[in-house]
Amino acid sequence: MIYLDRANIIQGMKRLQAYKYELMPNGDQLRAMRRFSGSCRFVYNKALALQKENHEASNKFIGYVAMAAKLPVWKRQAETAWLKETPSQALQHALKDLEKAFKSFFDKRTGFPRFKKKGSGDSFRYPEPKQIKLDQSNNRILLPKLGWLRYRNSREALGQVRNVTVTQSGGKWFISIQTQRELEQPLPTSTTAIGIDVGIARFATLSDGNYVAPLNSFKMHQQRLARYQRRMSRKQKFSNNWKKGKTKVQKIHTAIANARKDFLHKTSTTISQNHALVCIEDLQVKNMSRSSKGNREQHGKKVAQKSGLNRSILDQGWGEFRRQLNYKVQWSGGIFLAVPPQQTSQTCPACGHVSKENRQTQAKFLCVACGYENHADVVGALNILERGYRLLARGESVQSGRSMKQEPTEVTQAAFA
Repeated sequence: MIYLDRANIIQGMKRLQAYKYELMPNGDQLRAMRRFSGSCRFVYNKALALQKENHEASNKFIGYVAMAAKLPVWKRQAETAWLKETPSQALQHALKDLEKAFKSFFDKRTGFPRFKKKGSGDSFRYPEPKQIKLDQSNNRILLPKLGWLRYRNSREALGQVRNVTVTQSGGKWFISIQTQRELEQPLPTSTTAIGIDVGIARFATLSDGNYVAPLNSFKMHQQRLARYQRRMSRKQKFSNNWKKGKTKVQKIHTAIANARKDFLHKTSTTISQNHALVCIEDLQVKNMSRSSKGNREQHGKKVAQKSGLNRSILDQGWGEFRRQLNYKVQWSGGIFLAVPPQQTSQTCPACGHVSKENRQTQAKFLCVACGYENHADVVGALNILERGYRLLARGESVQSGRSMKQEPTEVTQAAFA
């Protein structure tokens, strides 16, 4: 699957980019943001409850327009009149988020939408740019019903403001400003192609033989996190001491997420800037990290081992790594490909022989047909690059292999025509 529109190579492109900053609200603004996020959560949950009742009654799905028409009714009711305090477009966007969640469910990409809990993903959005004024020189932004908000201006937001999302995480409030600007499609500064095999022992192994060691952010903090979670569990729920313990646990989770995000951004940036063609496996991480505990009728096997493997898989952040590579390669003018992952580590890149016996151990690859020997992850990366070439050229079958040099291979100008 090719993610880059080749027509954009010649024409200009519109880049949508988000800039995230930490907010510095005063007391009134802080209380208002809590109310706004709570109102959006209430509207989302109320609409979800209506959808479930409607489904149980065997009625048709309620679309966004029909659901949004209920908002004025809820505002006029005495028990929910406090919804008037929240910007209308923020409430409407909460209903759009619910419709998007249902669409993903209908397309079998996610599970059935769940009710939102307080303190988990609190956020609201201003989708209308005309209502937003950004004053970067004075480090402030004007938002409806909040007034001028100060923020930590760590870098300049380029382009025209399209929308703003306010979120709460780890006891702090952040603002994400999405902008749009017109750019000429850049030509790649590099002419090399690379295949990437992601794993746990090695986070990313490249087809040129290099590799990136894993960060294992969660594993580094796992014992400390468990200790604070045990302390919190011993306190009376919702007491002041329990809230203090919860804040400490949230800070550890935030530190884990920030370290992982920083690692992924640095790695994906380096790869996207140094290669014109990037190929990676089309892994279904959700299926790979699925629990094996089974059910009452059929119990799972090696549940503890699988649980540890799942934690290691999720700790790597493969999905986010692929997402970042996707848009960063495009921004650099290159091509990003996701190829079928089947038997990449069992296929000989020299003769194309496919066999389980080729994979001697977790790290050793030795072809039983021709004697080709290499690190198993490097072999996987070579086969991924080979399949990327096939998809890019003619869409041929990628089951058979051919010899592949281990050094970076130049991408011809015809690949970008």
